[in-house]
Amino acid sequence: MSELKTPHAGDDKAEDDDVVALLMRQHGDIRNLFDEVEATKGEERRDAFRRLVRLLAVHETAEEEVVHPFARKRLPGGERVVEERLAEEKAAKETLSALDDLDTDDPKFMPQLLKLRKDVQEHARAEERYEFTHIRRSTDTTELAALAKAIKAAEAMAPTRPHPGVESGAKNMALGPVAAFMDRTKDAVRKALSGD
Repeated sequence: MSELKTPHAGDDKAEDDDVVALLMRQHGDIRNLFDEVEATKGEERRDAFRRLVRLLAVHETAEEEVVHPFARKRLPGGERVVEERLAEEKAAKETLSALDDLDTDDPKFMPQLLKLRKDVQEHARAEERYEFTHIRRSTDTTELAALAKAIKAAEAMAPTRPHPGVESGAKNMALGPVAAFMDRTKDAVRKALSGD
């Protein structure tokens, strides 16, 4: 198992020119990391779980900073679609927070992990159906590439842990380990979206 580890968040060196393809690939990486956590034990499980938490944190933060604002403005019924995704994210973050208090060898860990996996998979399916499909249909290739670049920029500055009860990118960033985190992330996203 150790030879085929899913990359750490930010290790993905792919040249992304389509935000939907990038996010779908991340959903696949998240599924693979759940598999890895379930299939391993001891230190390997702890390592896989840390990588899963990091990828979930950067993925959700990037969506909160880039995808959701775009969807709110550009998709039919975008406000409602985003509010539903944020409610799903909150439930997953609450489960993740409970998991964070457990050691991966704790007997309570696997049932909580399976609950998290179910929440995350349902959320990913809803994103793919209600956001990603419409983004691809309503956006030209230049804009898809700009959004992908902004996602990569947001990931580079994202917190290492998601914070339950904080379903906005700005609030999630403010709770990060460095006070300037939020401003740097917003600057990186804005710069990426402007094409500089």
